[in-house]
Amino acid sequence: MNNRHAFTLIEMILAIGVAAIVLIAVNAVLFAALRLHQATVDMVDAASPIDQTVTFLRRDLQCVMTPTNGTTKVLSGDFRVGNVSSLGVAEPVAIEMFTATGTLSDRKPWADIQRVTYELKQPADRSTTGQDLVRSVARNLLTVTTPEVDDQVMLSGVASIKFSCYDGAQWQDTWDTTGATSVNTNLPLAVRVDIQMSGNNNAQPVEILVPIDSQSRTNMVLNATTGS
Repeated sequence: MNNRHAFTLIEMILAIGVAAIVLIAVNAVLFAALRLHQATVDMVDAASPIDQTVTFLRRDLQCVMTPTNGTTKVLSGDFRVGNVSSLGVAEPVAIEMFTATGTLSDRKPWADIQRVTYELKQPADRSTTGQDLVRSVARNLLTVTTPEVDDQVMLSGVASIKFSCYDGAQWQDTWDTTGATSVNTNLPLAVRVDIQMSGNNNAQPVEILVPIDSQSRTNMVLNATTGS
């Protein structure tokens, strides 16, 4: 006579209990991993515009052109920081510079030098907090009319942006190589950019410090004279 063995009710209950515990543990680990993944994605998405803005700001400042003397300032104009009125831009801007960050192309008639400004503008969606940091670019500097300006939204949710210029002794909040509002007719030795974000109280401010290597040898206009 054959002896047949089967699972008892207690063994079935124990097996189901162990399987349930394993499934609960796997479920907890899975959802924790999903939450971590989503948090990482959110952090990367939030940091990407900031990283792009920092890259553009640093590149524009590192390639800034030295101001030219005289009245003809076409491809190398002035460097101005503060409440600046820029040609083709409706509202005052935080900074205006001429920088060699353009892209040469056979299909475009302008050079690699472009006039760049940074300013804060009200966002299209007024329900959001803060303002948009806008990079405005004028590429065709040889036009006889008002140059066309392209606006690029770099960063949203900005509370304030401040440019400070170092003259070798102290930091100044305004700089104007035209001599209209200051005695500085050359580029600063360094530029510091402070960006304050709005909305999230835990948002860290963004600070950039860019040394300016391009300096003109003199800020005086040299007139050639001939002897009699």
